[in-house]
Amino acid sequence: MSATVAMILALAVGTYAFRLVGPALHGRVELPARVQELLSAGAIVLLTALLATGALTEGGGFAGWARPTGVLVGAVLAWRRAPFVVVVLGAAGTAAVLRAAGVA
Repeated sequence: MSATVAMILALAVGTYAFRLVGPALHGRVELPARVQELLSAGAIVLLTALLATGALTEGGGFAGWARPTGVLVGAVLAWRRAPFVVVVLGAAGTAAVLRAAGVA
């Protein structure tokens, strides 16, 4: 067995065990309120970082203005509680129109 296969198997077992721990310990372990607040804040920061890198970068550089503008339009539509299909089509349509107009 190669080292790559062994590493993949080890990561698969670790991932499965990590996912199993949540339901197994639910109700048995009580986290302090401060830790719960920090975990919530950490999740928000992580999602924001993923959104920013996905919206602003492509291939290690700036993605151009069409994509961030589309993401901004989608965010505004989601904030205004538009249906999901409208959010996706609005964001994609905005980016497509800007790209067709020559805005990279």
